[in-house]
Amino acid sequence: MPHPGHPVLQVARAKPSLFGPPAIDCDVHVAVPSMRSLMPYLDAYWYDSFVSRAIDRTSFNLTGDSPDAPVSARPDWRPGEGRPGSDLSLLQSKALDTFGTSVAIANCIHGGIALHSTDMAAAICSAVNDWVREHWLDKEPRLHASILVPQNSPAQAVEEIERLAGDTRFVQVLMLAGNKELLGKRSQWPIYDAAVRNNMTIGVHAGTLYHHPAATAYGSYQVEDYMAQAFAFESQVLSLVSEGVFQKFPDLKVVFMESGVTWLPACLWRFNKTWRGVRPETPWVKQLPADIVREHIRMTIQPFDAPDLAEGLQYWVDQMGSSDMLLFSTDFPHWHFEGTDAMPLPGDSELARKILFDNPLATYQRLQISALEEAQQ
Repeated sequence: MPHPGHPVLQVARAKPSLFGPPAIDCDVHVAVPSMRSLMPYLDAYWYDSFVSRAIDRTSFNLTGDSPDAPVSARPDWRPGEGRPGSDLSLLQSKALDTFGTSVAIANCIHGGIALHSTDMAAAICSAVNDWVREHWLDKEPRLHASILVPQNSPAQAVEEIERLAGDTRFVQVLMLAGNKELLGKRSQWPIYDAAVRNNMTIGVHAGTLYHHPAATAYGSYQVEDYMAQAFAFESQVLSLVSEGVFQKFPDLKVVFMESGVTWLPACLWRFNKTWRGVRPETPWVKQLPADIVREHIRMTIQPFDAPDLAEGLQYWVDQMGSSDMLLFSTDFPHWHFEGTDAMPLPGDSELARKILFDNPLATYQRLQISALEEAQQ
């Protein structure tokens, strides 16, 4: 048998996808049907508290989109009843079977993460993670998942990471781009330490905890919030690099999900230029910021914010000077493309192979560990 770290073990069971090379979908969404679905996963204290305060009847919808809004799900990806992303059979047939996906990483973004009560947020996050494990991971071996954590309480977030660390199907720690603190702040570092110790990535998804405006103040309309997500991700790039997160945790990978990508080259040009003039202020940043980003940050490709996906992908790679940063995703069940046009590069191209499989496999260490465990059984 090859050495445990040999990539042959990881690709041995991966099958060709719709696009040719095997595919790892790095962002599919699953949705809790209702708060009552989580009640069996709460302890007696929280169960009684939720019932007595009618919290069990609260929707905890974190997005400004109604579940019935067209953009929340493609018509052919919308279940007959219930919230988009709540039907396992639909995810299996539309997101896994249709694309021939070998592995998909499920993200369950629940509004409980945004609560000001960190104890309640921690209880809900734990319930969501246990629900995901029982109703999705146990029923579909192709699925892996992110751990939802109360990111405003790093100590409790670490407890949740450690609680689930023994299950290698959890490959990532899920956080949101809009938070009351920038992700580079020292207060967040215990989360990164726990992630690195347990071979997990940090997944930063578009969205906000609504505790702080995304830029300078609160907007009035959904279009402002949607557009401001790119600014939030840009701020997180500046914070993670400037605060020295990647110097402290050199093995850390951070995946931006639903971030778009076209804003990054211009951001890094300005970052490099400005850093050269003020670099004595941050002596721990010993490389060009763009070099640090190329090594540590990855981005999912849906929604891709360019008019021509095929040309845009290659142009972006040329601008960034790296083909290692982009990860395949469908963003099931959200509506960003028609048919199967999630990644319309020729399947025999080197870039397609990297985006579909090689880059995700290199990013998520736990996928390699899981494959090793399976191969050794």
